[in-house]
Amino acid sequence: MTDIQSGFSKSYAEARQKFLNAAQAAGLTVDSNIHPLKGRDGEELAMDVVLDGAPDAKQLLIISSACHGVEGYCGSGVQIHALQNTAWRDAAKARGVAVLYIHALNPHGFSHVRRVTHENVDINRNFQDFTKPLPENAPYKEVQPLLLPEVWPPDAANMTAIQQYIAERGMDALQAAVTKGQHDFPEGLFYGGKAPTWSNLTVRQVLQKYGQNCQKLAWIDLHTGLGPNGVGERIFACADDAAAFARAKAWWGQSITSIYDGSSTSAFLTGLMWMSAYQECPQAEYTGIAMEYGTQPQLQVMNALRGDHWLHLHPEAPEPLRQKIKQDLMDAFYTDTDAWRAQIVDQAMDAMHQAVSGLNAA
Repeated sequence: MTDIQSGFSKSYAEARQKFLNAAQAAGLTVDSNIHPLKGRDGEELAMDVVLDGAPDAKQLLIISSACHGVEGYCGSGVQIHALQNTAWRDAAKARGVAVLYIHALNPHGFSHVRRVTHENVDINRNFQDFTKPLPENAPYKEVQPLLLPEVWPPDAANMTAIQQYIAERGMDALQAAVTKGQHDFPEGLFYGGKAPTWSNLTVRQVLQKYGQNCQKLAWIDLHTGLGPNGVGERIFACADDAAAFARAKAWWGQSITSIYDGSSTSAFLTGLMWMSAYQECPQAEYTGIAMEYGTQPQLQVMNALRGDHWLHLHPEAPEPLRQKIKQDLMDAFYTDTDAWRAQIVDQAMDAMHQAVSGLNAA
């Protein structure tokens, strides 16, 4: 097994242990934020944080994984490889950049092979101002009855209705309706919640603890599930700000995409996690991307998510069906091949080196 392949894991518990071991081998201290619940196999859950560099560094790069639990099988492997990569660590230090690794933003979803938290919340729709009226998503209300049918797999009538919606309005319209985020159906898909999740509160504490001294802050949040297999799309992850977008393009290339101009594979979203960078580190000039690696066709990924949400509502489902639903979800967010994993790491390391250079630009 190559060095790249050995950094990836078959379970959250294995991934966490590898991350802890990599940090220890690098002589770094782990700051473990313990989750209130246990994992699928009774293991401890935590958002583990490692700072590689000076605590008072003026330039800070965040590399985070598992915002959407199951996507951590990809992101964790990247982080472990980076911690074991002496050339990368030396390059960041030489440029005066401290690197903050946030492992398992959503450890519960990572462990239980779910995209959402134990509250059934999508973290990346949860960063709202809950003192104000929450955003409405009228198109979601229309498709909600189709998304979670009474039986799984869906019957012919349900599949026909979904295909009819796509035929009439297009796949992009369905994706936008489903993924934008909604606050009306707690059992539904892409639910943003009614209050901050444990992960929301904890990542804010991490930013408060480690992000107060930097003047420039960069963030690469690792994701999977959108786009062509193995291709890492660099999606602008800042406020809708022209100067920040120009800066991101200068760092990561003109091919960077955005939810604001419709160029990304992602629809326009609300309640995004990285907006917390502005709130918790207001002194810093912030520039970020979501690194979005493709896996399967869009409808296939959506159906895998539908199946997992159906299973959450039907714990009485027979074991063979449960296993198939979980495997379908895993396959939708992680391609279990050496070639895919090598692509993932190569593109991530490239983006990380570019971020270090960007943080040093005048």
